[in-house]
Parts: sequence; structure tokens; C-alpha cells
Amino acid sequence: MATERRRATIYDVAQAAGVSKSLVSLVLRDSPSVSAPRRAAVLAAIKELDYRPSQAATALAGGTSQTVGVVIDDYTNAWFVELLRGLQEGLASAGLRIAVSDRTLNTHVESDPLDGFLSTRVEALVLATEPTPAMRFSSQIPVIVVGNRATQVPGADVASSDDRLGTRQAIEHLVSLGHRNIGHIGGGGGSSMLRLAGYQEAMKAAGLDEHVVSVSELTTEDTGYRCTQRLLDEDPDTTAILAANDSMAMGAMAAAQAAGLSVPGDLSIIGYDNSPLSGTHLLHLTTVDSRNHDLGLHVAQQVLSRLADPGRDAQRVLLEPLLIERGTCAAPRRP
Repeated sequence: MATERRRATIYDVAQAAGVSKSLVSLVLRDSPSVSAPRRAAVLAAIKELDYRPSQAATALAGGTSQTVGVVIDDYTNAWFVELLRGLQEGLASAGLRIAVSDRTLNTHVESDPLDGFLSTRVEALVLATEPTPAMRFSSQIPVIVVGNRATQVPGADVASSDDRLGTRQAIEHLVSLGHRNIGHIGGGGGSSMLRLAGYQEAMKAAGLDEHVVSVSELTTEDTGYRCTQRLLDEDPDTTAILAANDSMAMGAMAAAQAAGLSVPGDLSIIGYDNSPLSGTHLLHLTTVDSRNHDLGLHVAQQVLSRLADPGRDAQRVLLEPLLIERGTCAAPRRP
């Protein structure tokens, strides 16, 4: 039976080239201090042995990881799909890749999600989550915060969508359809609070009473379901609901069905983020597009700009959201 060929190590390369391991490391880092003959010998040995250096080992040896660390809230939240796609596309031209850590998973094992990134010397950190006091940052590594967050990171660049404008667009759309009893379900993070503020501003401008049900936990489909149940129990005359994100909107649709209400006949529902699921034939959800793919591209540009000029002032990018009209909104049957 054929045996699998052992993977070559840096020591094998050094032996084949007749040089030290340290000199091989210098060649891998493209150091100008290596003479042309020795460099050629090392490169020939690398090719002959099909040597592939470990990214982690290279970073620990003083090289660069060519990786940008991304911390997110929850892998199950579809909000991140387009953001990560845009970020990776924007970084690819510079030879950078992304590595993603889920903050909630790290919480279960009582580990700072930044620890692994800092130990492997990532080029930059992207926080697509609420920063916490437990997070430890390095002054040597650029930080970009994605989204509107309640906690600020000193010196960090910020890229976000205009959440207050987005919810105002949604409420103005519902008012134009004739809705007057419009509820809002949301969460407690920075973006959720700004979306709540936009809802409140638009309701006040229309001369309407607010009805808000919010949670301090993650804004998931399940929390959307429970918040909608509570909202409908408290105000059965509700004819429309604006959710803080598409996941909560899906929960709202399920709660409406469980209550015997049709969408949009009895209850109009608007989500937020225009996640990939929102446009499916099953949901066909009216939502606010926070332009996450564009946001990811802007974050990538901020990373590259910060790496090129570490001393520049922090920058803020604010994108204008777009209302996407689909099939979950209609004029109210009830006054």
C-alpha cells in the first residue's frame, strides 16, 4: 500500500539548500539581506520539496499573516453574509484573506475572541459586533468598527449604514399606505437603538403613538416571534410592524401566522438589512437595504488605507440605505 509523502518542513528546506533555518525564514520574508546565490538555492529547494510554509508559524516568526480578523455576533445571523463577501472581495486584490470569530461562541468558553487574532498577528481587526470591556486591543493593529455601536473604540475607523434614515424611510412608507397603528420590535445594541430613534422620529412627525417591544438579547427569529406575540397581545389593533432586522421580521411573520393573521392582508411587516433570505419567493419580505456588500467594500478600503498610513486620523463612512418594496406590505384593512 502506498504511503502518503511526509509534508516538508522548514528544516528540510534548510538541509536541501545547505543553509540555516533562519536564512530560509529570511527568504520567506523576502529580506534584502540574503545574497542572490543563497536565495536561489532556497527557492530551488522550496520548489523541489513542494514546501508550503505555515501562516501561523510565519507570523510568530516575525512575518505577516496576510489575514484580517473579523469578529461577528452570531453565525446564524444572515446580516453578515453580504458584509463578509464585500470585505473579502475588497481585500483580495491586496493578497489579504479574512478569518472570522463568533463572539457568542467565544463567550461560552470564556475566551476573548481577539486573543487568537492577536497571537497570530493579524494585519487588522474588523469588529462587526458590540465592543465589550473584556476585549483587549493592540495599538499596533488597526481596528475598524462596522455598524453603529453603543461602545466606541478609541482611534478606530467606523463604517456603517444610516440606521435612523432607514427606519424613517420604512415608517414613511407604511404611513403612505394608510397605516396608523405601527409597532416596532428591536434590540439593545447601537444599531438597534438608532433604528428605534428613527422609528420614534418618523412616528412623531406623522403624529402617531409609538408602540415598542424590545429585548436585550440577540435579535434573532425567535426573539422576533416572542416580541410580536407580546406586541399583538398588548395592542390587537396593530396593522403594521417594523422589525430591527430581517431575522426578527421572519419571527414576526411566523407569529402573525400563529395568531391567524395574514401578511400583508391583516398585518404588514418590514424587515431591515435586505439579507439574502429576504428576497426568496417564500418570504418576499419588504425590507430596508443597509447595503452590506457595499459596506464590506468600504471596510476593506479602510483596512488598506490604514495599513498604508497607520498614523492618519480615524475615518467614518456612512452609507445611505434603500427601501426595498416586496410583498409583505399593503394598505390596512382596518382603520
